[in-house]
Amino acid sequence: MSAAAFEACIAAGGVAVFPSDTVYGLACDPENGNAVKRLHALKGRAPEKPSAVMWFALEAALDALPELGPRTRAALERLLPGPVSLVVPNPRARFPLAAGGDPASLGVRVVSVPALDGVGLPVLQTSANLAGGPDPVALDEVPASIRAGAELVLDGGRLPGTPSSVVDLRRYEESGEWAVLRAGAVAEEALREALGWEFHFDPATYAAEIREEMPLYDRLQDELVRASGSEARRILELGTGTGETAGRLLARHPDARLVGIDVSAEMLAAAASALPAERVSLRVAALEDELPPGPFDLVASALCVHHLRGREKADLFVRVAAALAPGGRFVLGDVVVPEDPAQATTPLTAGYDHPSPVAEQLAWLEEAGLSARLSWAAGDLAVIVAAAPGGAGIVGP
Repeated sequence: MSAAAFEACIAAGGVAVFPSDTVYGLACDPENGNAVKRLHALKGRAPEKPSAVMWFALEAALDALPELGPRTRAALERLLPGPVSLVVPNPRARFPLAAGGDPASLGVRVVSVPALDGVGLPVLQTSANLAGGPDPVALDEVPASIRAGAELVLDGGRLPGTPSSVVDLRRYEESGEWAVLRAGAVAEEALREALGWEFHFDPATYAAEIREEMPLYDRLQDELVRASGSEARRILELGTGTGETAGRLLARHPDARLVGIDVSAEMLAAAASALPAERVSLRVAALEDELPPGPFDLVASALCVHHLRGREKADLFVRVAAALAPGGRFVLGDVVVPEDPAQATTPLTAGYDHPSPVAEQLAWLEEAGLSARLSWAAGDLAVIVAAAPGGAGIVGP
């Protein structure tokens, strides 16, 4: 009932007092100028001061902001829903009434409030206090003038009371830089753990660290290279890292040239120093980006694709299939979800690692038009091979 009433109020241009996951808030339609003006008047807030846009489901927020880069989207997936406000780039100047005097930036909130589950509309939101006043943690702490002026007032009992942490992600996509603009409900240590995942790898120590975490690392590499066959001439590697897999593939395919992509410029710099320059072309790119132009005889990836969610893996497999030459081969060595949960021993990072079962990945590869099979498996590691139709194809197993 609360969710339906809230959504009806917002859709009709009203202003609502509602319980969030931190303090009581004021909400209205972020695209309705009259509603936004009334909300600012109730609060005594200057209209040029920015407000966050709030969603009640993460997928809705991501769908509304399709231009966010893959690193920024991954950051949202790791932190939201939760008591944090993220300031992100806004190149399309979406929700200008919420952006205030800086249309190139946008505050984003996604909350989990059981009473408002199912609300599909975004709202412009701010705390339900008079400008400069204390944040209300109970309904009777919301100023009487605000309660009287709102079309809907929802009582959620006493709330946690600590405002959301506000984090600036406007430079995160390019450099991994982020900053806490307001300390709040999420500790900085937790933010550092969530946001530093991609940039804390030290190329000098990466090989030793991954072998310590993954005792079968070299066996996985050997099985992936063996499954790649022989006599490939043009190779695309997804997630080159420091060049460990690339070096092995070039040794296996002595006449091949390799194009490698990775999101980390630092890791690629290490790869460039270790690989023969005349045989490789390395580029900073994410798996979600457009793949380098094919066709390729061989596409290979080790310990990278499991960072994608299921639907993103399926999309990648379609793009890999399109990049393969007739008879070309895709070899994937990665962390998977094993049939026996006790075999899931590889350390994973919540919100960043999204392994999928082998059966699901085989199905997605088949749907992409490739003939797929499991080549090797041990615990929660597997090597999958998929072949494109037609042509002579790669020689070997």
